[in-house]
Amino acid sequence: MSTDKKADFSGVKASVDTTAQQVGKADFSGVTASVDSTAELVGGSSYTVKSGDSLSKIAKNELGDANAWQKIFEANRDVLDDPDKIFPGQVLKLPPKA
Repeated sequence: MSTDKKADFSGVKASVDTTAQQVGKADFSGVTASVDSTAELVGGSSYTVKSGDSLSKIAKNELGDANAWQKIFEANRDVLDDPDKIFPGQVLKLPPKA
C-alpha cells in the first residue's frame, strides 16, 4: 500500500440549478388579448336557439342545408359537447353559407 496522502473531498459542496446559459427572460406581464367573436372575420353570424330547435333544423333554415349541422357543431365545440343537447337561449356561431 502506498503511504501517500490523498486529497480529502468530504467537505466539498456544490449546487447547479441549470447548465443552460443564463439570458434575460422575456417579460409578458403587460401583454393582453381579447376576442369577442370571430364571426365578423370569417363571414359567419350567430343564432339564438329556440324551443324545438335542432342543429339540423337550424342548418336547414339558416344555411339552406340540413346536413350542414356538423359544421355548426364544429364551430361551437367550445360550448357544445353533444350535438343533440342544445338549449333555448344558447347563442351559436354559424359558419358562412356555402
